[in-house]
Amino acid sequence: MKKVEISNLTENFFETIGKEWMLVTAGTPGRFNTMTASWGGIGWLWNKPVAFVFIRPERYTFGFAEQEEFMTLAFLGKEKEMRNIYNLCGSKSGRDTDKVKESGLKVLETDGGQVTFGQARLTLVCRKLYADDLKENAFTDKSVAGQWYGEKGGYHKMYVMEITEALIP
Repeated sequence: MKKVEISNLTENFFETIGKEWMLVTAGTPGRFNTMTASWGGIGWLWNKPVAFVFIRPERYTFGFAEQEEFMTLAFLGKEKEMRNIYNLCGSKSGRDTDKVKESGLKVLETDGGQVTFGQARLTLVCRKLYADDLKENAFTDKSVAGQWYGEKGGYHKMYVMEITEALIP
């Protein structure tokens, strides 16, 4: 994969994250997990290009995200084969399934030792800057908390991360 200047990215991340989705991966090439996400964003904060993602504590990826300084966000594309990978990585747990084997993902190691995939059309390498749990009492619109939480499980943890590299095939 080759590096591209982050400032040269022209992605419509509303479309990319919301409709294409992404794989959030944390861990090392020897031990990692990946999960599909469609919640998150890209922007500018603290004079840095940042990405933010949300991971529920019950997700297997959560433990890796807590341990590691870096995560990657891999965007595979909208093709049917890629949608199948996203669906598998979003519906099965790495605790019980070898997602790489079952999905056909090709693991690649970045120069910094993070994990991405050969199928990725774009990978963002991200370094954690801030993390905090979403809290029920912090919701100003209580209907959002009611719709997405309650009996559905724990509140997400939000990770704000500096985008340190953008990689393309």
